[in-house]
Amino acid sequence: MKIDVQSFMQKKVIYLLFALFFISVSYKGQRHEIGVQLGMSNLVGDIGRTNYILQKPVFSNIADYGIPFYGGILYRMNFNPYQTVRLNIGYSHIQFIDALAKEQYRRNRKLWGTNSIVEADLIFEYNFFPVNDEQKSLLSPYIFGGVGAMLASTPQLIVENDFRRDVGGNAIAPVTADDFDTKSTYTSGKKLSMAIPFGVGLKYKFNYNWALFGEFMFRPTFSDSIDYSIIDEKSVKVTYNKDISSPGSTSKSLLQEDPYRTAAEAKVAKLLEDRQIGNINSKDWVNTISLGLSYSFGRPPCYCD
Repeated sequence: MKIDVQSFMQKKVIYLLFALFFISVSYKGQRHEIGVQLGMSNLVGDIGRTNYILQKPVFSNIADYGIPFYGGILYRMNFNPYQTVRLNIGYSHIQFIDALAKEQYRRNRKLWGTNSIVEADLIFEYNFFPVNDEQKSLLSPYIFGGVGAMLASTPQLIVENDFRRDVGGNAIAPVTADDFDTKSTYTSGKKLSMAIPFGVGLKYKFNYNWALFGEFMFRPTFSDSIDYSIIDEKSVKVTYNKDISSPGSTSKSLLQEDPYRTAAEAKVAKLLEDRQIGNINSKDWVNTISLGLSYSFGRPPCYCD
């Protein structure tokens, strides 16, 4: 029997890496933290204010705007006194209001909106002092960065292409390329997008197990529709009436054949262009300022110098 030595060695290396990982968790990762965070999130996009942090919230019209808010829970695995891997799960409610912007053209435009976001982040933290060590108290700044996912409301477009009708409601075959009716409806749905969270913080360890911390978190996203300023092509649903079928097909509408399909796609492109606000090449940022409280538990890790 012939043995593939290279494949065998690769599997051995993979098994060894997994073993080392679980050993490191078992013997160096017994120091855990759980905690909560409260704060405020804001949007930097094509609508509303453009300063990245400390945007002035509006509380005068809670029925429309809601309250800008961030709340989250977290879990930390402290691998040594300086380095931590953290899992965040949070909720943000954001406002974006042109009337509060510094730019005159935005104030004249008078657009506004809100969005609610559920997010999950996997983050690496580095503390400048050994704040994760077993001690009564210590203060340390830290930096962090990672990857995240955000589930937010997003605008959607439903386009229905239909034949024109006679007085009896029967479909009339088109004569020219655009001799049919198009009905568009704007609605809202949910979209998952990626983000790159990073930032700075300050952590104060006290009474051995407890810690207070505050941080600024910045999240450039891969979406430009959190402020509803554009509609992504994936959020467009196009239908074609099938009262008159395509030649040779009973399941395909005549409107799905050229030149009608090309005309229908041009109408959709025009709808998206007219709906577009701002710069489509810049993505939205969702940033947060927060305070947190965490509790450490478990056997102290065996840190090795």
